Amino acid sequence: MPITEISTDRAPRSKSPLSQAIRFGDLLFVSGQVAADPESGQPVEGGIREQTERVLENLNAVLEAGGSSLEDVLKTTCFLTDMADFAAFNELYSRYFPGRRPARSTVGVAGLAGTYIVEVEAVAVIREAGR
Repeated sequence: MPITEISTDRAPRSKSPLSQAIRFGDLLFVSGQVAADPESGQPVEGGIREQTERVLENLNAVLEAGGSSLEDVLKTTCFLTDMADFAAFNELYSRYFPGRRPARSTVGVAGLAGTYIVEVEAVAVIREAGR
């Protein structure tokens, strides 16, 4: 099975040596998304609510570029620099996953690159047309 790199201009590109996502078979592995504006590459202003919304919009853009969607996410790993933000993060996260909820881990971390306070990575299934 081929391994395919997925990229889109609808999500920020990292300066780090990584792919936005990798497709292998019917699985899509999405790198951690941060709250950077796709056009400027700059962090969005605001706190946990603004950053969580931008992160999940970036995640959705990469999923769509890879032929998947938020509905097809199997697992997420979420990173927060302050676990006191968990309730607000969880409230917004729930809006993006209103139906079947993916498996999830949420980890408190000492810091993320730049001024980011939240990051989310995902594994999703790619559903072929008509399946």
